[in-house]
Formats: sequence, C-alpha cells, structure tokens
Amino acid sequence: MRNVSVLAVVISFAISAVLGPFVIPFLKSLKCGQTVREDGPAAHLGKTGTPTMGGILILFSVTVTTLLFMKDYPDTAPILFLTIGFGLVGFLDDYIKVVCRRSLGLRAWQKLLGQFVVTAGFAYYLLHFTNVSLAMKIPFVSGRYLDFGIWNLPILFFVVLGTANGTNFTDGLDGLAGSVTVMTAMFFTVVAVGSRSGIEPVTCAVAGALLGFLLFNSHPAAVFMGDTGSLALGGFVAACGYMLQMPLYIAIVGIVYLAEVLSVILQVVCFRLTGGKRLFRMAPLHHHFELCGWPETRITALFTIVTALMCIVGLFGIA
Repeated sequence: MRNVSVLAVVISFAISAVLGPFVIPFLKSLKCGQTVREDGPAAHLGKTGTPTMGGILILFSVTVTTLLFMKDYPDTAPILFLTIGFGLVGFLDDYIKVVCRRSLGLRAWQKLLGQFVVTAGFAYYLLHFTNVSLAMKIPFVSGRYLDFGIWNLPILFFVVLGTANGTNFTDGLDGLAGSVTVMTAMFFTVVAVGSRSGIEPVTCAVAGALLGFLLFNSHPAAVFMGDTGSLALGGFVAACGYMLQMPLYIAIVGIVYLAEVLSVILQVVCFRLTGGKRLFRMAPLHHHFELCGWPETRITALFTIVTALMCIVGLFGIA
C-alpha cells in the first residue's frame, strides 16, 4: 500500500513536470491568455496574457495515474468522476472566455447547472455502487456520526458546490490554490492509508500532479490553472470528504477555501446593507491582504502554512 502511494505521487508528478514545457507553449499558441480584471490589484496587470487553462495538465496527470491503479482500487472511481466532471465544467468556461473571446464565459446558471448535474451523478454512484454512508463523522468525537436522514442528500449538494466554488475563489494568486490543495491532498492520503479506504492512488495522484504543476505556477507564474483546474480540485476535495465520511473535516482542512468564499459573501452582504461600504478592501480574502501591502509570495506562504496546521488539527480530530 505504501509502495502504491509513493508510485502514484512519482508517476503523476513526472507526467505533469514533463508535459508542462510542451503544454504551456501550446496554450500560448492558442492565445489562451489570462484577462486581468481592471478593478483588481495593480500588480496583477502584469499578468495579462499569461496562458491559462493549465488545469488540463493536472487533470491529465491525475486521470492517467489513477486509471493505472483503478482495477485494484475501485473506490477511486467516484473521486475521479467528480474531479473530471467539475474540471470539464471549468474547461468549458475557460474555453469560451479565452478561446472564443466571450469575456463572461459560461453564464452563471449554465455553470451552476453543469456543477449540479455532475454532483447528481456523483451522488447516484455513491448511493447505488458503494457502501459509503452519507452520515458524517464528527471531529474529535470517537465513533459518533451526524445523520440527517433525507436531508443528507441536499447537504451533499451544498457541501460539494460550496467546496468547489471556494476552491475556485482561492485560485487568485500564483501558486495559492495548488499549494493549499497539496496540503489537503496529503491529509486525505494519510487518512486513506490509515483507514485502508482504498482511495490513496487518487489522493497521491493529485498531490503529485500539483507538485509538478507548481514548477510552472509558482511566482512568477508561467501558466495559470484556470477554472479547469480550480473547479476540478474543489470536486476532488469534496469527493474525498464524502468517500471517507468526513465532509465536516473539509471546514477544518479546507479553512482557506471557507475563508475565501465567506469573505465574498460577507463583502456582498455588507455592501448591500450599508449602501456601498466594504468590509474588506477587496474580496476574495487574498486580495484584501494584497491591498494591505503584502506580496503574493507571503500570502501564499501564510495560507499554505495555515492549511498545514489545520491538517494536523484534523488528524488529531480523528478520534
């Protein structure tokens, strides 16, 4: 089992690292350049034109690596399904924005509908082809689960969609979403190996793919993952949470995703209730720190360290 985990990391890392120098020029040739919002931090204007849609590197590496082990580890299938499904929704959004030159990409309802359909497929597979219960382990309480009966399914949709979009909001600085999710993937790997759940090939594949991708995405980034990568990673985190019956732990190990999405919600609510006043200088949260004068590398380091610490807390919470 340990050999499988190591092998999955190495294979996925190698695919991502080797393909990067070929995929990035190809994206440049398609003119898949990032469009930077004019009301964002001034430092981001220099990123205009940097190729995006680099998430295809992550998706390809994870898919190939996971398929190599899926015969012996069938429980990786629903995680791979949700990861690819959300990645495809993100890919369509990216493609319309940067290749078809339609600035808004998918309309909000189209994006949400795509995510809803993919989540429904994941829920159906979970209920009919696995023995995984939708009851949720309670952190720091031994052997206790939360079971909301008929409400478990709506809660699943809320958790999956919320996690995916929280991860999407996190992808706003060089290396941020990738670094944070590497920590989260390693947390799920430790739990998977310890509980013999059989999902470690895909958790290790994601960790390896992200480490390879960060070779090109760390500051200054040569490529961005785009919605293709960020939505896929959100789907991955949510799927792992449910396969391990640990969706409540996402609020712990995914504290950065939670903070990012809450900062956006609070900003909008505050703006509307106060007639234009803002709670943060800018949302999502990482932009607030930028406008406070923090460099990107420092913010990325802080958020990654916080995630690593919360992953340790999460491990102690497995009673």
